[in-house]
Formats: sequence, C-alpha cells, structure tokens
Amino acid sequence: MAWSAALGLAAAWIGLRLFGFRRCQEFASKRIENSQHPAAAISANRILQLQAAASRNLFFGTNCLEQSLVLWSLLRRHGFAAELKIGARKEAGRFEAHAWVELDRVPLNDDTGSNRQFVPFDGAITSLETQAE
Repeated sequence: MAWSAALGLAAAWIGLRLFGFRRCQEFASKRIENSQHPAAAISANRILQLQAAASRNLFFGTNCLEQSLVLWSLLRRHGFAAELKIGARKEAGRFEAHAWVELDRVPLNDDTGSNRQFVPFDGAITSLETQAE
C-alpha cells in the first residue's frame, strides 16, 4: 500500500503537469473501476497514514491536489465512498484553491481545518459519472 501511494503521488505530480486535472482524474477513475478491493481488508485511517507517510518521504514535494487525488483513488479502490473536494477563496486579491478528501463528510487529509476557509465547488468529485451529469 505504501508503494502504491508513493507511485500514485509520483504519477499525480507528473500527470497533473503534463496532462492536467481532468485527464488525471479520468485515469484514476479507470483504475478504481478495474481494481476494487474489499473495504474490510484495510481501514480508511490506515490508507491515510500510508499515503501521508509516502508523501513525507518523497524526494520531491507534493501539493494538496496531488495528495488528495491519490488518497481519493486509494480509498475508492478499497471500497470507501470517499469524495474529492476542491474549494477556492480570494485572499488579499489573490485566487487560492485547496483540495481535500472527505469520508462521510469528515475531512481526512486536512488536520489543520484549512478546508473551512475555502468554498467548495458545487458537488464533490466521486466518479466520472458524477462529473458528466
């Protein structure tokens, strides 16, 4: 699982820069559909811990979007109904954005609570079908 998180973070870092969010999210959704694991095999908290450890130990830094995209993908692959949230705000005349993952409306990867300072875009991203509607 830690290797999956590390590889996912590297792929997200590269993919977002080369292909953009939409194509990275489509790729992650296809991986989710093709490899569902039973949720009972590992807890959501353990997935979060492994993803956070992988992020801390990479030789390059990752941002909240890359980390959230990978966490969301790992959770969904293990059967959890996680939601990828992206919010925005205008601070001191600058546009700022933030991404985080929620499970049962509880933010998982935002222990500082900074997500409350951002207005989420309408709806969460749970799958490609949700975006297409």
